[in-house]
Order: sequence, then C-alpha cells, then structure tokens
Amino acid sequence: MMFYTKKLTLPLILLFGFLLDGRAQTIQQITQGVKGSIQGLDIQVEFYSPTIVRVLKIPMGVSYEKKSLVIIKSPEKIILNVDQSGDYIKLASSKIQVEINSLTGGINFYDSVGTLLLKDKDYGTQFSPIDDGGTESFTVREGFLLDKDEAIYGVGQIMDNRFNRRNSSHHMQNENMFTYSPYFLSVKGYGVYWDNYSISKFNDNPQELSFESTGHCADYYFMYGKNADGVIAQVRDLTGKAPMLPLWAYGFFQSKERYHTQEENLNVLKKYRDLQVPIDVMIQDWRYWPEYHKSDSAWNAQTFDAERFPDPKKWVDEIHGLNAKLLIVTWPGFGPKTSQRQELDSKKMIINFDTWPPNSGARPYDVYNPAARDIYWRYLDKGIFSYIGNDGWWLDSTEPDHINKKESDYKLPTHLGSYGSVKNAYSLMHNSGIATHQRAQNSNKRVVILTRSGFIGQQRYGSNTWSGDVVSSWDMLEKQIPAALNFTLMGIPNWNSDIGGFFAGRWNNGGGAKHPEYQELYVRWMQFGAFSPMMRSHGTDIPREIWNFGERGSWCFDAQEKAINLRYSLLPYIYSTSWNVARNDGTFMRPLIMDFVADKSTHHIGNQYMFGKSILVAPVTKHEAKTWPVYLPQGIEWYNFWTNERFKGGQTVTTPAPADIIPLYIKAGSIIPFGPKVQYSTEKKWDNLEIRIYAGADGEFVLYEDEFDNYNYEKGQFSEIAFSWSDSSQILTIGERNGSYPGMLSRRKFTVSLPSGATKIVTYNGRELTVKLK
Repeated sequence: MMFYTKKLTLPLILLFGFLLDGRAQTIQQITQGVKGSIQGLDIQVEFYSPTIVRVLKIPMGVSYEKKSLVIIKSPEKIILNVDQSGDYIKLASSKIQVEINSLTGGINFYDSVGTLLLKDKDYGTQFSPIDDGGTESFTVREGFLLDKDEAIYGVGQIMDNRFNRRNSSHHMQNENMFTYSPYFLSVKGYGVYWDNYSISKFNDNPQELSFESTGHCADYYFMYGKNADGVIAQVRDLTGKAPMLPLWAYGFFQSKERYHTQEENLNVLKKYRDLQVPIDVMIQDWRYWPEYHKSDSAWNAQTFDAERFPDPKKWVDEIHGLNAKLLIVTWPGFGPKTSQRQELDSKKMIINFDTWPPNSGARPYDVYNPAARDIYWRYLDKGIFSYIGNDGWWLDSTEPDHINKKESDYKLPTHLGSYGSVKNAYSLMHNSGIATHQRAQNSNKRVVILTRSGFIGQQRYGSNTWSGDVVSSWDMLEKQIPAALNFTLMGIPNWNSDIGGFFAGRWNNGGGAKHPEYQELYVRWMQFGAFSPMMRSHGTDIPREIWNFGERGSWCFDAQEKAINLRYSLLPYIYSTSWNVARNDGTFMRPLIMDFVADKSTHHIGNQYMFGKSILVAPVTKHEAKTWPVYLPQGIEWYNFWTNERFKGGQTVTTPAPADIIPLYIKAGSIIPFGPKVQYSTEKKWDNLEIRIYAGADGEFVLYEDEFDNYNYEKGQFSEIAFSWSDSSQILTIGERNGSYPGMLSRRKFTVSLPSGATKIVTYNGRELTVKLK
C-alpha cells in the first residue's frame, strides 16, 4: 500500500515528546521512533538506520532494561516522516515504512514504495508468566505473517537436507551438530533477528511464523537489504563485521582424534613435506594434558603432559620451522583436579552440570561472567599461548556438551540468569572471551578460532564453525551443503566440516582407509572441503592422512592431491574473496538465491552454490556417480571449469563427474587469478599470477594483498588491483594499484588467458595498463 495521508516531515529529533492524537491508545514520539502502551504491552519501535528497525515489547508495569549480547550498533540519527491516520501510526525513512496499529499492536513493514514485506500479527505477541529458576519470567511468543509462497532461509545449521525453511518446526537448542540462531532471511530481501538466547521454538505453518522463548521481553530487529547480500550487510552492521583471517587459514589442515605425542604430530607434518603434498596447519586434539592415573580428572588443564609432550615449545618451533602452523584444542569444561576448576569453583563461576567426558567430574565454566572469561584466558595464556606461541584455537564442545541431563540443570544460575535462558549464546561468549583477550594482547597474529557451535554475532571474533561430530556416510555428506548455506545466510561467513565425517568406524569392516567405497566418499568430501571456507581433514576410527589411502599413483591418493593442489592454486581468489567478506560484507558459500534470485528455480536449490562470485560448485554426494546434474542459473552463460565447454543458463546439464572431478562451472564475465604451485600458502610470491578471463560478459575483480597476517590492514596497509573486462572490445584493463604495505611487490608479471587458449604475458608496475586479447 502507499501512504498518501498528511505527514509530519520535520526531523524526528525535533519532535521528541510530541504526543500523537490516538483515540484508543497514547503513542509518544521518541528520538528514533515511537513508544506507547497497546494491548497491555509497552511497545517501542525504534529505527537504528534507514533500513533497520528494532521492535521492543514488555508487559505493562514490568520494569526491565535489555542489554544485548549480540547487538553492538547504536541507533543512527536519521530523519523520519511520521504520520497518523485513524488508528494507524506510520513511520517512514528514506528506505522503508512501518505502520503500527494502535488498537491491535500489529506492525506492518513496507519498502519505500509501499510494497508489503512482512506483518507482525495483530494480537500476535503473547507473554505467559513462568518461574525460571526462582526468577519471575515469561514464555514469550511472537507471530508473523508471510506470503504463501515466500521462501525463507537461515534458522541454523540443521541436518535435515532442507534448504527452504518454510513449513518447518525446530526445537532451537544448540547441541553437537545443531547450531541455531533465531533468525530468518526472506527471498523478498528482508531478515528478522529475534534477540533471545534461550532454548526456543521456531515454527512456520500456513497460519503464521513464530518464535517462542524464555525471557522478559519480545525484542526483534527487522532488516531490509533488498537482497540476501543486503540483509547480510545489515546483520553485520548490527552485530559486527567479520575480520580478515590470515592467508594460512585458507590452506589445508590435518587433524585426527588424536595425536598422542608431540613427536607423532610433528612426524605427520614431516611426512607431508617429504611427499610434497601441500599443508599449512596441524591440529592437536584433546588429552595432551596430564592424565592422573589414566583418568580425566585433570581434563582441559591447559598444560602439557611431561611424558608425551616433554618440550612443547620446541615442538611448535619445529612446526614453524617447517613453515606450518598449529591449532590446539581447549574446552569449556574443567576436571576437578585442575587449578582452573578450583579457582572458578571458589568464586561460584562453574555451572554445576556434567559435561564431557563421562565420569570425569568435569563442569563447564560460567562463560556469561566477564570475570570468569578473564580467568579462563589467564590460564590459557600462561599454559599455552604465551608459552608455546600457537597460532590458533580449536574450541571444542562450545554448546557445551551436556551429559546425564536433568531438566533442573536448565534452571541452574549463571551470571546472566538461568542456564536455559541464555544457553544458545554459550559459544558466542566463549569465543568472545578468547578472541578479545588474544587481540588485546597480540596484534601480530590474527585470531583464528575453530569452534563447534555458533550464534549470530560470532563472525566478529574470527571464528569458523564446523558442523560437529557427523557420521561418515553419503547421506550425511549430502546434508552438509544446505546446512552450511543456511548457516552462512545468518551472516556468519566461516564454516567447515570434518572431511570424511567424524565417526567412520562403519568402514573398518572392509578395509578402513582402503575400503573402496570409503575412499570414494572421502575424496568426494575432500572435493567439497576444497570449496569450503576452511579445508580440514579430521575424524576418528580411521586415520585420515593421505598416505593411509594408498601411495602416489593410486587413484585415491592422486585424487586427494588434485583437490588440495586446486585449493592452493585458488588462494589469490580465495584471499581476495576474504577481503570482500571483511570489507564489503561478502559471503564465501553463496546460495544461488544470492546472485540469481530472479530465477525462481534457484529458490529451492540447496545442493549447489557459488564459491565467491564466480565459481559454481555442485558437490557429488552419491556413491559410484559418473555424471552429475547441475542447474545453471538463467541470464548468463557458463563454462565447465575442466573442459571450458560453454553453456547457456536456465538449464540443468548432465556433467561428467569421474571420481577425481567435482563439477565446477565458471560464470561468464569472471576474472579469476590462479597462484603458483606451492607446498604452503606463503612459499612463493604472487609475482606471476595467471589471470583467467571467462569471456561472454563484462566482468571485474579486485586482487587484494597484504602481509597475510597481523592487523596492519586495519591501518590501511594493503593493496588492491582492480581488473575489468570489456567483452565487446575484448580488452582487460588492469587498474592503477591502490595502497601499499611493507614487502609489497613493486613489479610483477600477469599471464592473461582466455578459454579459447589466447594468452598474453604482461609486466605490471602498479600503473594502469590495458591488454587486448583475441
């Protein structure tokens, strides 16, 4: 609908305290919106920006001040048009319009021309009093009305192999493999974040979409971005930008459950180097700490067992000497014999339920208490970070694990209320404590965190969430893809999974790593991992190092090496995409709706995606597949990456997919830089990159470079080189270099090529030049 009634067009900041004439209820203007009492609720509608609106509802007479764990943005000063027509109060920024029914409490959201986007239902907010661990609280429910055929996404990482979240219901409780945030994104170009951290319910049916949570208020943010990229930009504006990760974080990671000694871990790295298979990161899993009488009573002591890790500083120095990095695990729970547990217990900073491992007496710390986070870092820093100089963290069990569950456990007190009322934010707060402490202490290492759970806002901590302890099966591999895409649509760009699946014991009957079907599954999973934000091999039951599958020359070894080498050749493209993520709120794993929303065929496709803006990825997830169907979105032409065969969009093509090939298509107009063959990410300078131009449309790309670690890029120490392709003239323009940083190449070569085979080598010294190709 359009608003044609008489409007007050003065800046809202000049109308503070003005009372709008309301026949049913009194609505008062405030600096960024309005507030009033409707249907027994105190309601406040406040603009945070021209495209973001906060809606806060509290029962009348209840005094409650909300302090968000997630939102870091303060409201901008903007100009609103304010109008009242009968029982409706209407607010309009330059981008969106909000209409409030002063009788029913219903709120309608429109774009700037009056197209209806979303309805907050009339009488749609409910508060039911409850006793929450001795505190008076409420079960809070909020209902929305969507269009009948409106596709929505987000909600979380859910292992149900569905992409569109319409007509689904979810018990939103963060646990191993299931990572939720109360958020959805609409194909219409808006998103809603329900700012609540309790165990909650999400339900969508033909009558309504609803959130139901424990809390003292109904508090949500409506964000309009016109498209998925725009919504994600609004999410990060509200909850924090994603920082740059170091270049090495996009190399290959090797892990297992577990390396028992520092020598075993180091020897794995040495063998990779001897075989000349690229690798950047080794990971050390649990139980490197002392095990008194072979028990877990010292679980997560954040110190090293003197027998198995006799010289951890030397161990890490040797890893660094082999041009690799180390991530080391730490957990949120502590065994009873640890100093951390004793101090935290004495200060009532332990949540008193059983966490992993069983029969250990381990308990999780109260991560919601800032003093507890300080204590956690003090031990972690002294025992590990400042001692051995590790490069990143593996934060396992960040839900956290909860064993021997009792319903009363969820009523246990924390610093911010009952455990059940804040549970889903546990990972967010745990990641925040480690990331902020490390960043404050050392700006020469970018924070890198691998974590098993997540929540909206966690992207600001350099966190990469993995999908948990998934089983090794074709079905589970297939489920990873839509789970990842919905997770990244929540604005959290970094995600990965255990290549091969964590629990692989089912394959031991038949050869383990030599089992033919498991080898195929592992290779297919590795191909998918090569096009995930982190490429990481990990699991139990079967060792995953490449030589366990055969020698070089065997198909399984060669197929893995091919995937790893392809990943490393794409590092200039991946690192530039990382810059786009950090600078422009971009996304690595891009569901097709992000770039081709006008093509309605994409609205339900969750088994393929764009990796960056140029590469369409369609992982193979079926045993013995020799071909694979790939949908090519309409409106553009596509190239088969492996053959350079050209196809029109708007069709499904049957793609050859032998075991060593993952179907990849390149969008016409793409400009993709390829790096040199290396054994680790920084082995060779990018002084002679291949620049592949996929003709058929105009295109552009920005090559980003910096020191590959530290935070100097935040001070402007980086360079950008803009490439633009004119398809009509067949001319590539390489723009003047923007910016500089220590160690920057002043002169380099680019080998520019077309799929036709045309090639030209040019020398670039930072000044603009043009390259004519035929």
